[in-house]
Amino acid sequence: MQTRLRVTVGAVLLALASTLVAQTGPLKVGDKAPDFTLPDQNGNKVSLSQFLGKKNVALAFYVLAFTGG
Repeated sequence: MQTRLRVTVGAVLLALASTLVAQTGPLKVGDKAPDFTLPDQNGNKVSLSQFLGKKNVALAFYVLAFTGG
């Protein structure tokens, strides 16, 4: 269950990150990731800042994953 949650959160974070890149420009190596909030699979809000100093966050990109395309 933990792994599934992490993968789901990672996929959602990546989707938002790509949106943020379009709005603010690409991040450079060493840049701090912008804070954002998204709903998890249960509808609870999760913010990147909630993990700061507590857990590592990894973003993964899966082309067309969960899109039916």
